[in-house]
Amino acid sequence: MTPATCAARARCTGLFTVALIGIPPCTVTGCWCICCGCFRPFRKRLRFARRWMRISRPRTSDGKRWSQNLQPLADGFAEKYLSFLPKQNYPIRTGVHPNTAFGLAFALDYARAVGNRQLEALIVERSRTYYAHDTNYPASWEPGGEDFFSPALMEADLIRRVMSQTEFAAWFHRFLPGVARGQPRQLLQPAIVTDRTDPKLVHLDGLNLSRAWCMRSIANALPRNDTARTVLARSAAAHAKAGLDQVASGNNEGEHWLASFAVYLLTTPEP
Repeated sequence: MTPATCAARARCTGLFTVALIGIPPCTVTGCWCICCGCFRPFRKRLRFARRWMRISRPRTSDGKRWSQNLQPLADGFAEKYLSFLPKQNYPIRTGVHPNTAFGLAFALDYARAVGNRQLEALIVERSRTYYAHDTNYPASWEPGGEDFFSPALMEADLIRRVMSQTEFAAWFHRFLPGVARGQPRQLLQPAIVTDRTDPKLVHLDGLNLSRAWCMRSIANALPRNDTARTVLARSAAAHAKAGLDQVASGNNEGEHWLASFAVYLLTTPEP
């Protein structure tokens, strides 16, 4: 990324900040009704989940005003989750936007941050219903050619949020029994990207970043003497390096979104 590009993006960010702070709450509510109110198959949770986390954790005076102005939008997201999840009998196990585990993980973090007990209880129940009995997950089939999530790791990253350490450790070793032995290699080695100008192939740079944050969180949730913890920590470091090296590759196909994955990774503690 050139200095001129950085400067241009900084100017745009500043303008966007000013505009967002000045949006009246009623305007946000109207935008929700127009943009999201008719979106009944509530499956593309990725963008909603990211926005929720930004809304729920303001750390500056501007951020607090963002949070206040966007609260009607956050409330709308919560209502959609509450109305849709009871109707969804089966999780969506994909490596892209509609991944159920990813959407539930961020929504659960939001619910706990703001004290929405109804949403939290529903997500915990759905998470256990969808995933608690999974065993011997075929992680050697990963990655898919356009993945930016690992369905296996996203699931484990969600489940560690709804189980105690002891329960989660037992579940994890049933779910991915080979990890403690360094298997499967397809899951534990960074994905290879052959063309960063291709908008689908560059998804794999995002996969490396999201795998890294999942592995960090999963490792931190396991007991300190668990062999899988060491394996995951080592793999997370390799994935983090592979992904972070390409965040500013000079190609818009990846640059316009990889930074958000990098920020989430860099704010996830290492084990």
